[in-house]
Amino acid sequence: MSDNHGNTPAAWTAVVVALVGFVVGGAGLMLSPINYAVFWVGVGLNVVAGVLFVVMAKLGYHESTH
Repeated sequence: MSDNHGNTPAAWTAVVVALVGFVVGGAGLMLSPINYAVFWVGVGLNVVAGVLFVVMAKLGYHESTH
């Protein structure tokens, strides 16, 4: 386990983007009738959050020195 416990720019950025994705996806499901396009945009944002984390971690933003 890492010493930083996720308190890094890479982790925070990924969490914020994923949170926005969940909010967008949830809003798409609450619309009447359900708007699947908005839902899938939210799902896409969650995938982007994962990719963004991996890229930022490889760039060194997931180290405790930042």
